[in-house]
Amino acid sequence: MMPASAVHPRLLAFVEAWTAHLGPAQVRWSDGSAAERDACLRHLVASGAGVALDPVRRPGSWLFRSDPSDVARIEERTVIASATRAGAGPLNRWADPGQLRHEMRGLYAGCMAGRTLWVVPFLMGPPGSPLAQVGIQLTDSPYVVASMSIMTRVGAVALRQLGTDGPFTPCIHALGAPGSTAPWPCEPIERKWIAHFPDEREIWSFGSGYGGNALLGKKCLALRIASVIARDQGWLAEHMLILALTSPQGRTHYIAAAFPSACGKTNLAMLTPSLPGWTVRCLGDDIAWLRIGADGRLWAVNPEAGFFGVAPGTSVRSNPQAMATVARDTIFTNCLLTPEGDVWWEGMGPAPANGIDWQGRTWTPDCGRTGAHANARFTVAATRCPALDPQWDDPAGVPLSAILFGGRRAHLTPLVAEAADWDAGVDMGLAVASETTAAALGATGVLRRDPFAMRPFCGYDIAAYAAHWRTMGRRLGAQAPRLFTVNWFRRDASGRFLWPGFGDNVRVLQWIIARCEGSAAAVPTPMGLVPAEGGIDIAGTEITPDTLRELLRVDPAAWQQEVLDRAASAQEMGITMGR
Repeated sequence: MMPASAVHPRLLAFVEAWTAHLGPAQVRWSDGSAAERDACLRHLVASGAGVALDPVRRPGSWLFRSDPSDVARIEERTVIASATRAGAGPLNRWADPGQLRHEMRGLYAGCMAGRTLWVVPFLMGPPGSPLAQVGIQLTDSPYVVASMSIMTRVGAVALRQLGTDGPFTPCIHALGAPGSTAPWPCEPIERKWIAHFPDEREIWSFGSGYGGNALLGKKCLALRIASVIARDQGWLAEHMLILALTSPQGRTHYIAAAFPSACGKTNLAMLTPSLPGWTVRCLGDDIAWLRIGADGRLWAVNPEAGFFGVAPGTSVRSNPQAMATVARDTIFTNCLLTPEGDVWWEGMGPAPANGIDWQGRTWTPDCGRTGAHANARFTVAATRCPALDPQWDDPAGVPLSAILFGGRRAHLTPLVAEAADWDAGVDMGLAVASETTAAALGATGVLRRDPFAMRPFCGYDIAAYAAHWRTMGRRLGAQAPRLFTVNWFRRDASGRFLWPGFGDNVRVLQWIIARCEGSAAAVPTPMGLVPAEGGIDIAGTEITPDTLRELLRVDPAAWQQEVLDRAASAQEMGITMGR
């Protein structure tokens, strides 16, 4: 039933037109309630897509298995259909908007026959935030309906924000495979599309039911479309975590950090500090919207309402806060099912004697296969996190003291370095490079330049994006947060990690905050300012002074090659470094 608060004429016309084209058996409007989410998940279990987990071991939680072809973002089928190819830039796959609309409308025609079309009004950002954005997602996936009710603010809260004439982003999503009785219907990869129309602020997705391909409020709206809106309105939509760091003296600083997917954003956002007296609180683990406040500072808000985190590698050692967060009321996808009715994944802890793997096959530790997919996920409300900062959903956001850029680099990049100024920091952001992970389809372990960790997510030309960052710096002036690069992943000649990471990363954050407060010394290197001797507190660790010197060392010959590599990469992107 259509809610009484749905009084927006353009919204109603949008739903009516697409209902006629998609041809569903019925239409339902999502209210985002727990009862509705529970009904959707039980429907999926009845279809064979997953199971309810043991109510004692994992209360209120569920495990689902996707089709083996539908396990990650599909970058080669993700396109920006801007008016011109130049508008999309060299890093995006461009499609002619007219041709793409024609092809996709053909795919959508009647594809929901026999299914329920859900209308999901959702809000990105806290209600009342100056940056809040409304989306309306049409979908035939109960998994998407349930997940969107966790990851975004769904139902009346979105319709109130929309009112009778407010802007919204139309989001059309269909699983495809009409008539399929498979537990996880989807299309083969050559028929999948995740299409963005930035000029019209629209998102069309067809053929995939997984993650950012289908939860259209996440990467699609909150980054690709929002980055275009931000460019036009004078703010920034970024692939960044937000955390609050409080010193033993009670001083709190807010930090944002941009890392490529599966490179430790959630672990840092929920860090449990190893230094006594320090506290880290989480405000968000993936996306940050940044605006210049009335006081001239840069303020950050998390537009999401939940966490869609990578499960493998998450453990009580690496991220105790995340493990506590997913103790109940969580949707797990592509994890292993234990005989006791719980979930397990590689890196979580001791393996069970047997189980059912992510493809529904009998599994044992010596069978030669992983139990969980490398990109297995958990979806859980932010309010389940015991380390959630009280300001996490403040409509105004929080003022940033520092922004970090980082990636997986076995060599070259020091543990931490500060940019000399904002423009040098922009160059740091543009030079982010990381060894690829399983968060996207394709080869893993390949070094890839990922400017600002936004390579897969910027909705327009990356050179224009860099120019927008420089403009923001000029507007901020002396009020700009300090910019740093960090690298937890440096290795020695034998391949051993030099830095312990996890809770000890607070030792790096301590120096960063001391720099912001003007109380820490630094020495110049070709890559920026690094801590002076004794600047990083290593007391109580196994790190020796020699190891720390190696972590902070910048090799001149390697740096010269890096400069050439950066210049070549920048040239390919149409960017001039150092301006």
